[in-house]
Formats: sequence, C-alpha cells, structure tokens
Amino acid sequence: MKKSILKILKNNKDKFISGEKLSEEFDMTRSGIWKYIKMLKEEGYDIESVPNKGYRIVSSPDILTLEEIEENLNTSFIGRKIYYYDSINSTNDRAKEMAFEENEGTLVIAEEQTKGKGRLGRSWISPKGKGIWMSMILKPELGPINAGSITLLAAAAVHSALKNLDINSEIKWPNDLLIEGKKAVGILTEMSAELNRINYIVIGIGINVNLNEEDIPEDLKARATSIKITQNKKVDRKKLLSNILNEFEKLYIPFVREESTAHFLSICRENSATIGRKVKIIKNKEEKGAKALDINEKGELVVQYEDGKIENVFSGEVSVRGNKGYI
Repeated sequence: MKKSILKILKNNKDKFISGEKLSEEFDMTRSGIWKYIKMLKEEGYDIESVPNKGYRIVSSPDILTLEEIEENLNTSFIGRKIYYYDSINSTNDRAKEMAFEENEGTLVIAEEQTKGKGRLGRSWISPKGKGIWMSMILKPELGPINAGSITLLAAAAVHSALKNLDINSEIKWPNDLLIEGKKAVGILTEMSAELNRINYIVIGIGINVNLNEEDIPEDLKARATSIKITQNKKVDRKKLLSNILNEFEKLYIPFVREESTAHFLSICRENSATIGRKVKIIKNKEEKGAKALDINEKGELVVQYEDGKIENVFSGEVSVRGNKGYI
C-alpha cells in the first residue's frame, strides 16, 4: 500500500493529491492514508501536507530502492526486483543465499556493507550512503566455460553507464574500472554450476560514487578513488544505477541468445587500461613480466612474456599489476 501511494505521488509531482482521492483509490480511511504518508516521511520523503488540498511530494531521499530508480529504468527483467538493505554483511553472500529461489535479474543492494568482498579474498570498503554496493542474480542457459566473460560484460556496462554521464573510465582486465588511473569500481563474480550447466551466477559490483578523500584508507589512497573526488562534484547514484542496469541488459541479452562476446569485448578492448602495457603476471606467488597484447573471444588476456612466449591468461588464476603503480 505504501509503495502504491508513493507511486501516485511521484506520478503527480507538480500537483496536490487530496486525501479523499487517495482514500477512494485504496478504499481506506483518511487516517489510514495519513499513516502511510507518515511512514514515507520517516523514510526521508519530503511530503507537503496542506488542508483542503492534500499531499504533494517535494523531494525524495538518496536511496537505491526500485521506487527511486524505476522512472529511469528501461529494462525488461534486470533490476525489476530489488532487495534493499540499509546495512548488510555482504550483498554477494545474501544473493547467493537466495539465488535458487529468485528470478534472473533480481538485485541485492545495500547502503552499507560491513564485510564487503573483493577478488582473491580481499575486503571492499563500503561506507554508508556513498556508493553503489550491489549484487545481481543471473541464470544464463550457457555452459560454465562461458561464465568468465560475464565479468567483462559487467565492466563494459559500467563503463558505458559512466560515459552516459560524461565520466571517462578505463577497464583494467578483468574486473576493475579506473578513473584518472585509480580504482573506482570493482567486480566480483561467483558461480554455482554443475558439469554442463550453470545454476546461477552472482555478480557483485562495488562503485565508489560519493566517497570523500577521508573515506579512502591511507594505504589505498595511491590506488583508489571515487567518482566524486575525480569529478569534483556529487554524483546522482540513482541515475547511475539505472544507467548501469539498462546498459547491462542491452549487452546481456545478445550474449545469452547468440553466445557471442562481440557486443561487449569491443568496449573492453577500446577502453582498456591493460592492453599494450607492460604488466606483471602473478601466479602461484611467482611474478613474471609480460606485455598485454589483447583480450581474446573467451575473455582471456593474451600476454607475451619477456622470453617471447605467448599465453592466454584466465582471470581466476592470476592478478595483473602494472610495473609502476596500480595499472
């Protein structure tokens, strides 16, 4: 009921909706309507109440619920169901707990993560109300061998969404996005699969949106940043999130239907922070110098070692660091 009332108010932003009209619409008393208006106010909605006129929504809180992003959401299934949390240990962990029961495209989003996760067991700092911390449940009818490309698809979607907002980024293979040479976005993909089929994929995306300098730990300042820091202004998280979901679905549907990576690999190649650079391949605690040549159709990084040997590197078995700094 509360969501239905909110929707009516949002669809009539420039005018008052009388309590009588709302009462008739939902077949309840005016005091019942007021109860839900009060609840919305407590959630941060600024709703003007004027006798003999009714209610008018003045402003909405900066929260990442479906009700707050759907006016800019153009998807058919990605993000059409959202589990929203004020605080949670890890959105990826919660998404995995519910994955078997939920439809494809369901999201878990939190304003804060207390135990956010990155790749290879690393932690991810997730301060409250300043980022996009989300996990998406996917159930593609593909063989597990094709699942590795999903990380690059997500990276391409985030890059495209940032570009829509006039924010330039580079994709650091396989799962990071850099702005001005520092990490602002991390992607963590986890999968449950059998020999020939995927049960589900959970793709976690963490974006440092409106973090300030003091929110970045001292030991990470040389390598990490936020969109706000680089753009010198606060960014609309709701608009960015809806853009990401729109771009993700546009890339995901052709990938699943055609089993082709061409739709998103071109974005990753053209905006790569890795291709053409000297890198270090860290495998089993052993480091080797190499040059990144390309990303192949399987989403693997093609590298050439100093001895001339060319190898395709899988995302799950290596870390890539630049010889100088993070890139």
